[in-house]
Amino acid sequence: MSDAKADTKAEVRSESWIEAGLEEIARTGVEGVRVEVLAKHLGVTKGGFYRRFRDRAALLEAMLQQWSAGRIAAIERHTSLDGATARERLKALIALYSERMNTEGMAVELAIRQWARADELAAGAVASVDAARLKNVGQLYRATGLPAEEADAQAFLFYCFVFGQSLLFLERGQRKRAQLVAKSAETLVREI
Repeated sequence: MSDAKADTKAEVRSESWIEAGLEEIARTGVEGVRVEVLAKHLGVTKGGFYRRFRDRAALLEAMLQQWSAGRIAAIERHTSLDGATARERLKALIALYSERMNTEGMAVELAIRQWARADELAAGAVASVDAARLKNVGQLYRATGLPAEEADAQAFLFYCFVFGQSLLFLERGQRKRAQLVAKSAETLVREI
C-alpha cells in the first residue's frame, strides 16, 4: 500500500500529532519528539505529518502553544471565585495539586521546563504560564485583603509549595504526607 493510501485511511488531525508529541515529551523529553516516533505511535506514515506541519519545529511550537494555553485556561478556571471566597478557592487549589498526583501532567510540565532551559521559545511559554499562575493566585490573596506586594509574595510561596511538594519523596508514608501538606496549606491560607 502506498504512503498516500495509508495516510488517507488513517487521516490524523493536527491535534492528534500535538497530543502524541506531548505524550512523547513526557516520556522522553523534547529530544524524543521525532516525526518517525509519533507516526509509529499514531499508526500512520510520516506523510500525514507533513500535510499538517511544515517541519518538526512547527510541531514543537504548536505543542508549546497548546500546553501554555491549556495551563493558562486551567488556572483562570481554578481561581475563578464562582461564589466561593478567595480563601476557599486557595484551599481548593492546594487540594487539587496535592491530593491527586497527575503524573502525566507533571511529566509534561517538567519536560517543558527542562526544554526551556535551552530554548528561547519554550522559555517564553513557561514564563507566560508562570506569570498567569502568579497573577491569578495573587489576585486571590489580594481578595483576602492583603496589599499587592504581600499578595504577590504569598502567590510565589504558594507555587513554590504546590510544585515543590509534588517533587519530594517523603519517607513518612501517605498519611504523614497528607498531614504535612494539610499543615503547610493552613499556613498558606491562614486568616488574614
